[in-house]
Amino acid sequence: MSVKSLIINPGSTSTKIGVFEDETLLFEETLRHSTEEIAQYASIVDQKDFRKQIILDLLKEKDFDIHSLQVIVGRGGMLKPIPGGTYAVSDALLADLKVGVQGQHASNLGGILAREIADSIGVPSYIVDPVVVDELMPISRYSGVPELPRTSVFHALNQKAVAKRYAKEQSVPYESLNLIVVHMGGGVSVGAHEQGRVVDVFNALDGDGAFSPERAGGVPSGALIKLCFSGQYTEKEIYKKFVGAGGFNAYCNTNDMRDVEKMVQGGDEKAAEIREAFIMQVAKDIGSMACVLKGKIDQIIITGGIAYDKAVVAGLKERAGFISPITVYPGEDELLALAQGALRVMNGEEKAMIY
Repeated sequence: MSVKSLIINPGSTSTKIGVFEDETLLFEETLRHSTEEIAQYASIVDQKDFRKQIILDLLKEKDFDIHSLQVIVGRGGMLKPIPGGTYAVSDALLADLKVGVQGQHASNLGGILAREIADSIGVPSYIVDPVVVDELMPISRYSGVPELPRTSVFHALNQKAVAKRYAKEQSVPYESLNLIVVHMGGGVSVGAHEQGRVVDVFNALDGDGAFSPERAGGVPSGALIKLCFSGQYTEKEIYKKFVGAGGFNAYCNTNDMRDVEKMVQGGDEKAAEIREAFIMQVAKDIGSMACVLKGKIDQIIITGGIAYDKAVVAGLKERAGFISPITVYPGEDELLALAQGALRVMNGEEKAMIY
């Protein structure tokens, strides 16, 4: 029997939804919200009823019978650090999403909306592999400064999805493989997947590793300290330089790798040099994770939007292809990844995790 699911992926100014039958997308829609609409609400959780109503209105417009759904899945939010998996939206999980235990973010609404809509029609609700997935081994947490432990914040949903996709294509369990997964989007995260657990990863948000289209990645710490105390910038301005305005934004005034490619094709030698530096830094991250896995690597997987860039992929293969064969899954299909997470539980392939 097929499983019909509603997938809810809230962003800061949009709510993306999809309806699937098993892994087949029946329809999807991105509902845009104006700044004025969002500004009416004092907090993220206050937007719940507004967003819920427009989802229900859309389904009604499409003449879709909500009672035909077997499960509702929301994007996971800023919960406590948890192992990867598909989680039932329990009362405890719901409470932490509402509070925002690791911060207020639109993704917190995913599980909240899923639970409310699911309860109204008597079906289960889940979240899948939120960004706070933390499976680091203890020695991966040491940074050299006790007050600053390394943390796990990365593209867990897509990394886990493509790792499991590769395992399925090879007809082997994900838990039997050692993989290095490279997600390249607005941020870059490179993770060491050891037999089903991401035991080490470069913090994709505001931590370490390669620079990316919008983020600085790891920078010289001494110079950073001097910059912070130079008196030229506020704390907020400094953070913006590193998260949002860093990386290619800072060097090339764009966060779109297609623009960088055009610059290179147009003979811009500086842009070509910056892109090569990016490729080398990502390759260095891959090499680091190869050491974490002690050289026992079944496959390197490259994914995310930048994986469509043939020059970048070719450069990574040239620099890191000696480590392991490389498989490329361009883009990231978050709606499908969320649907697959719930489907594995509904079909009995995995057990739902308890928060």
